[in-house]
Amino acid sequence: MEPIHWFPGHMAKAKRQMEESLRRVDAVLELVDARLPAASRNPMLRQMLGARPKVVVMTRIDLADPRATAAWTAHLGGEGYPVVLVDAKSGRGVHEIVPALEEAARALREKEARRGIRPRPLRAMVVGIPNVGKSSLINRLAGRAAARIGDRPGITQTPQWVRLGQVELLDTPGVLWPKLEDQRAALALAVSGAIKAEVVDRLLVAAYFVVFASRHYPTALVERYGVEPAADTSSLESLDTGAVWRAAEPVLNGIAQRRGLRRGGGAWDEERAADLLLREVQTGKLGRLSFEWPPERDENSPQVDGQTGPAAVD
Repeated sequence: MEPIHWFPGHMAKAKRQMEESLRRVDAVLELVDARLPAASRNPMLRQMLGARPKVVVMTRIDLADPRATAAWTAHLGGEGYPVVLVDAKSGRGVHEIVPALEEAARALREKEARRGIRPRPLRAMVVGIPNVGKSSLINRLAGRAAARIGDRPGITQTPQWVRLGQVELLDTPGVLWPKLEDQRAALALAVSGAIKAEVVDRLLVAAYFVVFASRHYPTALVERYGVEPAADTSSLESLDTGAVWRAAEPVLNGIAQRRGLRRGGGAWDEERAADLLLREVQTGKLGRLSFEWPPERDENSPQVDGQTGPAAVD
């Protein structure tokens, strides 16, 4: 498969701005999507953060498979950073963020006190990929519309400060790395909505999800659309475009028939079925799904509730 390229001009500018802003902050809130915590962590960000105190915030837990979320919480916590699980829509877990930030920065505060530096608001930068929920989270914390939000990536395009009592948060634009070499991660990001729809082949992304779900969440397709899962899921290993499409086409065709989606000439419209499928995956209509599990969990893991977890990401 051809690599997915995604690095608009505003993101290159945002990277430079973030490097400059890091000089003015004490700590970092790194937001990752609970459905794909590895793919949604930007390696460029990790290089820039250095040794600054950090809190990892797993967002969209309401959309993620709770089994995978529990496994990822343990895995990410093993890195030595606090991990907070949040659902910005309901507010679940949001109240834990500021205390976690203050605890992470406690050593820094104590060092400043010993040097005679007067107490001041703790400054933290909020970082993450597009559409991970940064602005929604900040608005929850602030209790007002302090940051622009939307259901598509790229809403925040310039840094903005938000004051929360003794904590000041810097909201930054979402940044993806220039070339997504790991195509499995790139496809998972596209399925989740982190990459704008107009820059990816939506039909191929939907076909990949059909094959993925047929292996890991087959009942989701049956219960939502009344279609049988793809019979052959071996293309998940090779990611051969032709093989992925051949496996997924009958399923997308079946979804089009079930929902009455036709093209002008009367043929079943698989492209509209693909758009419908991805939209409903991203809004949770197919249930709570995760697109990757920690590296210590693989496809040979024991089944849980009749299903195995998705493949691990190395």
